[in-house]
Amino acid sequence: MRVLRTLAAEGRRHLLTLGVTPVVAAQLDDPHCLSGMHHWLANWELRALEATTMPDPLREFGGYEREVAERALGEFETLWAHGASPLLRELIDAETVELLGGPLSHPFQPLLHPRLREFALREGLADAALRFAHTPAGIWAPECAYAPGMENDYAAAGVGHFMVDGPSLHGDTALGRPVGSSEVIAFGRDLQVSYRVWSPKSGYPGHGAYRDFHTYDHVTGLKPKRVTGRHVPGEDKAPYDPDRADAAVDAHVEDFVDVVRRRLLTESERIGRPAHVVAAFDTELFGHWWYEGPVWLERVLRALPEAGVRVGTLSDAKTDGFVGSPVELPPSSWGSGKDWQVWSGPKVADLVQLNSEVVDTALAAVDKALGETGAPPARNFVADQILREALLTVSSDWPFMVSKDSATEYARYRAHLHAHATREIADALASGRQAQAERLATNWNRADGLFGALDARRLPK
Repeated sequence: MRVLRTLAAEGRRHLLTLGVTPVVAAQLDDPHCLSGMHHWLANWELRALEATTMPDPLREFGGYEREVAERALGEFETLWAHGASPLLRELIDAETVELLGGPLSHPFQPLLHPRLREFALREGLADAALRFAHTPAGIWAPECAYAPGMENDYAAAGVGHFMVDGPSLHGDTALGRPVGSSEVIAFGRDLQVSYRVWSPKSGYPGHGAYRDFHTYDHVTGLKPKRVTGRHVPGEDKAPYDPDRADAAVDAHVEDFVDVVRRRLLTESERIGRPAHVVAAFDTELFGHWWYEGPVWLERVLRALPEAGVRVGTLSDAKTDGFVGSPVELPPSSWGSGKDWQVWSGPKVADLVQLNSEVVDTALAAVDKALGETGAPPARNFVADQILREALLTVSSDWPFMVSKDSATEYARYRAHLHAHATREIADALASGRQAQAERLATNWNRADGLFGALDARRLPK
């Protein structure tokens, strides 16, 4: 955000396409999350101060880290303390970025009941409009997941373009492609260019000069070492050197610009017309996994135009005709195997079954709660919470974490927690215990009350 605000202040426009999922947007506006971030930043500054009282090289690193922490804390208190939506809206209004939205709770859409899938998408777009006064024209589909026919759902919801992974287009990502008989454009991630940065084996963040994410000083919790080497144990890693890291950034900026230019030239020659490159990355790469990532990004966004490469958004690509012939997409995702196995394979068969049962329960309960009357029903808080809990149950993160053996117990706990909440409220409603259903909905909402504008009356019949 600091990089984008800096470039926007210089009048630079159409720099990149930024996907903001509704869950992340809700977290960045949530008072509890903001308070937690404020405490974390202040604690970071205190830990850096503590490091300055220790022997070198930690003392010297602590001085460097304290300056960085102070700046971050000051920026948070000045800009972020009341939420991120105003900051993001500034960038959207200035046309610095194009916003991509997504469905509520980040569900794996191909496996979702069509009614809930349509509801999640439309409510997600409405949530973005509420926060940013801007309805996204495109989305980053959760997990880049696609099933044949979804382009028609997108068109009906007003979505004109979405992302798929490169293999979904058989690696031919030189142009966006209309899907089927629709006018909805699928853009493919260019893996040859994206993996230059993102690859865990050969990407830039693994360079020996960069700050090592995994090695801690166990007294202060700071990360004072550099990567040094792929197989070097943590205790043997060399101290972090900001100047050495800065030189590596310059080298990797130069390399990336060269890679992009050569890819554009070869792809344009191959297809006989101007091509584009879509390099796509999770934002957590920039500053989290890769500490120097934001500096690299700023320098790349300056260096590409200087090298004669036009930088633009996905909407720019559509407007300026970087669109090829229609294509039929296979069932696909960005996950292992580029299919659905991460979210539907044997490791997560129980979660697939859980999701199906919970969604059926939720839809039946909401239909009953709203009734079949000629007059429009009143807003129903209980029905809203049932759908909210069902959507949190089907978040794609839970099966991903189980399949990848990453915080598996936590993922299963969260999925079953929200499933229990859905069933508990629905059971009370089904047995006529309206007062109890309202109490349960209120209490569960205190725990998870995100998406306050969610309205069950908009659930498709």
